[in-house]
Amino acid sequence: LSGPKSFEVASRLFKAKKDALSIADLKAGRIIYGNVIAENNEATQDINLIDEALLLSFRSPHSYTSQDVIEIQTHGGPAVLRKTRELCVQHGARLAKPGEFTLRAYLNGRIDLVEAEAVLQMVNAQSDGARRQASLGLNKRLSEVFHTIQSDLTRVYANIHAVIDYPEEGVEESELAEPLQRALEGVEGLLGTARAGTLVTKGAKLALIGRPNVGKSSLLNALLGYDRSIVSEQAGTTRDYLEAPLDIAGIPVVAVDTAGIRETQDSIEASGVEAARLIAENADLSLLLLDASETLTDEDRQLLGSLDAEKSVVILNKTDLSEQINLPKLENIDVLSVSAKTGAGIDVLKETIHSKLIGDVASAEIWISSERHVSILSEVAESIESALIAPDDLAALDIEHALKLMADITGRGEVADEMIAEIFANFCVGK
Repeated sequence: LSGPKSFEVASRLFKAKKDALSIADLKAGRIIYGNVIAENNEATQDINLIDEALLLSFRSPHSYTSQDVIEIQTHGGPAVLRKTRELCVQHGARLAKPGEFTLRAYLNGRIDLVEAEAVLQMVNAQSDGARRQASLGLNKRLSEVFHTIQSDLTRVYANIHAVIDYPEEGVEESELAEPLQRALEGVEGLLGTARAGTLVTKGAKLALIGRPNVGKSSLLNALLGYDRSIVSEQAGTTRDYLEAPLDIAGIPVVAVDTAGIRETQDSIEASGVEAARLIAENADLSLLLLDASETLTDEDRQLLGSLDAEKSVVILNKTDLSEQINLPKLENIDVLSVSAKTGAGIDVLKETIHSKLIGDVASAEIWISSERHVSILSEVAESIESALIAPDDLAALDIEHALKLMADITGRGEVADEMIAEIFANFCVGK
């Protein structure tokens, strides 16, 4: 319960075990043991008992929403929770809208918009990497970066107006160009982390491709650490793709074991081969497996020729056998030797997958993952670039636009009601 009448509503449905305690007058920071009751009637209390429960009290402004807050902890059964909620409504409360608790925290100045969105990211985090990035939003580290950019833009905006209004006074070039360039570098630095941030939050797709019987299913099992895919000496046994989730250094990855790519007259296998090609095209990273115990085939060479160097790694599998492969020199493509059977090279492969997915931003502490932030910051960068080459009066308009955009991210300044509604509409009820 959040709002000025939270204690009053709670007093109507919660009876403390100690009769002398008044819930309506309860001080902050108390934990009370008692009963949730349908009617506050001594004669029928046992009949109308809903559940034994704990009641926690928070007084404004020291609560999540900065309002008076009561938290009632019942047992977790759905019938108990539903009845307790009904009693709250019956005694004067209403159901919260999606994100309303966090919205109130924002409107009451306890958190900014960046922290509010970090709450949602923390709730939705599927990996430790996503959790870490959300925590940077919650502890104001990301807000500080945005506010620094905003402050530099505000400083330049004020100085340009000083130049326009009082040209005889003059403003040092360092008071104009340097803060503006610093703001641009800050924005571009954040945008450079967007792909990595998105992968950490939403996950990446890893495609295992190659001709039949090179060990794709065995490699999938080795990466997972358990047998997920059927392994057979018979070529062409994987006719459809198989997906399995794994965590690679904090990045949620869906690994896809695809059908062996080869020319075939079998219509079912052919469908699997076509699906494998499409999966490889749309994957964030593809692992092309080659059999190191055999010489290259025409199918191997065709697959090597179709690789995108930026999103591919070549795997020489079956290195536990006698090496026979005659691999040509490959430009800008990582080549690793592994044995899916013995596990040799698997740890190095995982490190390479992580490095290829994250790229050069691995050392950056803060990444952005919100599509909203990426879209807005891209527009901010364009406005700053325009301001750097524009005359003072036009530069002021560019910076003013950039400041309005930054306000949409941080909530500092003028923020459109539609933007607020869009952000909190994605929250679940209860946050």
